[in-house]
Amino acid sequence: MSLRERARLLVAGGLYYSGLIALARSRKRRQLIILNYHRAAGKNLRHQMRYLSRHYRVLHLEEALEELYTHKPVTDRRPPIVLTFDDGYLDNYTCALKLARQFQIPITVFLIPGYTESGRYFWWLAGDYLARHTKVEKVTLGGKTYQLAQAGERAALARAIDQQVREATSVAERETFLKQIQQELEVRLPERSREGTTEPALPITWDEAREMERTGLVSFGAHTMWHPVLSRLSDPAELQYEVTESRRVLEEKLGHPVRTFAYPIGKDEHFGEAGVKAVRKAGFSWAVTTVEEVNTPNSDPLLLARLPGDLEQPWLILAAELVGLLGIVSRIKKRLKHGNTSR
Repeated sequence: MSLRERARLLVAGGLYYSGLIALARSRKRRQLIILNYHRAAGKNLRHQMRYLSRHYRVLHLEEALEELYTHKPVTDRRPPIVLTFDDGYLDNYTCALKLARQFQIPITVFLIPGYTESGRYFWWLAGDYLARHTKVEKVTLGGKTYQLAQAGERAALARAIDQQVREATSVAERETFLKQIQQELEVRLPERSREGTTEPALPITWDEAREMERTGLVSFGAHTMWHPVLSRLSDPAELQYEVTESRRVLEEKLGHPVRTFAYPIGKDEHFGEAGVKAVRKAGFSWAVTTVEEVNTPNSDPLLLARLPGDLEQPWLILAAELVGLLGIVSRIKKRLKHGNTSR
């Protein structure tokens, strides 16, 4: 831990044990914090969930949103919070579910049906994996030749691969490129279906999703069919398909309505007005972004904000940041001071 992080931890501890965090937390009952995690492994998540289970009302996303928008009266005076996990990584099943059971708190997972069905490696991890595992000495991509005996060149290649898949104007274009670069680097990306695969950064299966849901502690939302950057898609029909079909498949596989959606990557520039329009047309009731704010009854239900869930963060720092007393959410304090407006 760096000197700066140690200092932040000391400050957070002082805020917590002085009672200032508890005082600030008591004023958050009419706001809704939605945390945005992806992976679930690591000891800090356990400590974070233990803290949240004691001091917040941890709710399923749909339950929390119904309460927020209907002004439903509650007797529990702790502020509400929601824990969401994007993409449906395997450790959501092996780690997050175990912690949800231990602390008896719900979580919401946004699945990508194409990956859940196929078991393929997520595209945004491909560049790093391929650059690390290739044995070839050099490769040319985009007119540049990378000498892969050098660590810096491998890192540059990983970035170049990531940029190309991220900017693809269709899922087919992205998948064609990934197939080609695997052949050139003589590396195959892992898949759940491949015997002996132990790579943890893979998606859960439908059977695992249904098992999670049967506990009553895990709810699911849609996250497109194949996780494209919606604003990059050149065909409006493909954009609508990605959103609408993800809902249809989830409802078919899980056997009940799915009303929540998470925009891939999630900032305004990643989905745009066309993305919001597609979500509305698909019939979703609510959609979450990765815009880092808190939600109020005035928040647009299709542009809900989420704060980042950080697996490297000690629970004391999380406690202070959630009430706006430390670090990155100081901008939220400024927003609240000047009043929340609908997005």
